[in-house]
Amino acid sequence: QVQLVVSGGGLVQPGGSLRLSCAASGFTFCNYAMSWLRQAPGKERELAAGISSGGGSGGGSTNYADSVQGRFTISRDNAEKTVTLRMNSLKPEDTAVYYCKVRYWGKDYWGQGTQVTVSS
Repeated sequence: QVQLVVSGGGLVQPGGSLRLSCAASGFTFCNYAMSWLRQAPGKERELAAGISSGGGSGGGSTNYADSVQGRFTISRDNAEKTVTLRMNSLKPEDTAVYYCKVRYWGKDYWGQGTQVTVSS
């Protein structure tokens, strides 16, 4: 069965960095686009970053929310079946629960989510 296990997250001061990782199993990882979404308190879940399938061992094209463009980097390791979100220059408004997601056979599968808190 499809499983996504998220690690990373935590508390960081404004301007700091964090790295989130998502380990996938139960499907042919390299064939599927992956994404990171986030949900801040009182707000709807939104896409933070996505990465397409293909493109050799490290995936294809990427896309980012305007709010994280230039600060966040999504990458994938198809051999290790992981997708990583590196977050730099973090701001208090980046505080949210972050989720890894894959759409497999028309159904969305989610990792368990990890809290990222940016505060001094």
